[in-house]
Amino acid sequence: MIQRFIELGEGYSDLYELLDIADRAASRIAHFVALHSADGTSCAIILHPTETGSFQPIYVCREGIPNPHQKENERFRLFQQAADLAGKPIIELEVKSSALFAEKILYYQYLIGILRLNHYLRPL
Repeated sequence: MIQRFIELGEGYSDLYELLDIADRAASRIAHFVALHSADGTSCAIILHPTETGSFQPIYVCREGIPNPHQKENERFRLFQQAADLAGKPIIELEVKSSALFAEKILYYQYLIGILRLNHYLRPL
């Protein structure tokens, strides 16, 4: 199984693309995830793996949204509405900032490890 983050951007206008993906792939959504770090909140949706190819995408808008527990904002409210519409809770996790990693791929491997440890992603 291939589990891969697909970064749409940093949470500004690309959040609307994430919301559109959530709307169009509603039957494939496994989880809505909010990853809070010192640099902001990353909103992500984890889809169920494809039947052929066993590919599991995790669409993410990386750290561009203010932490909703520190400052309410409209972008996170839209993400919450999409989760409510899909009938899924938002899984909220505290993680390290991507700035602490030399490369983005290392950051995403770290996140995949956390999601697997918490059983939000299947083990390999």
